[in-house]
Amino acid sequence: MKAFTDTQGRAWPIVVNVSAVKRVRDLLDVDLMGVAGGDLLSRLADDPVLLVDVLYVLCKVEADAKGMSDEDFGKGMVGGVLDEAASALMKELLDFFPSAQRARALGKLLKVMETQDAAMQEAAKMLAPLADAAPAAPPPGDSPPTKPGDSSGNLPAPAASTPAA
Repeated sequence: MKAFTDTQGRAWPIVVNVSAVKRVRDLLDVDLMGVAGGDLLSRLADDPVLLVDVLYVLCKVEADAKGMSDEDFGKGMVGGVLDEAASALMKELLDFFPSAQRARALGKLLKVMETQDAAMQEAAKMLAPLADAAPAAPPPGDSPPTKPGDSSGNLPAPAASTPAA
């Protein structure tokens, strides 16, 4: 059994067995067996909503015990949590498959990971010039440097001088 922790600190065990595969198939019309022989792995990697739906159904017994809806579950699923949960799901799926299917699923997993890595590297190359060209913003709370005689805007203007009598 693999597990992940959501952004609220709740631990979620993932168990993939025949009952869980049937539950995902019945509730989502998603066949987890497609990881080994179809395009499910790519779909899960490309669609975080589908990934979270599958995770929710796999964790449904625990979510029901906590009185959580699928929407409540989804609120705790962002950023690195999605990576951790996807990794736990893939490991659990690989453990579920018999050895022949496991080898095919592992091969597909490696291809998807290579594709995602290449896409991330390409995106980083495209964004690098934008990051280099952007002016650096001062840290919050810092004000720009002033020269002598500049008004800081924090003091009231001096009162006009009055003629001497």
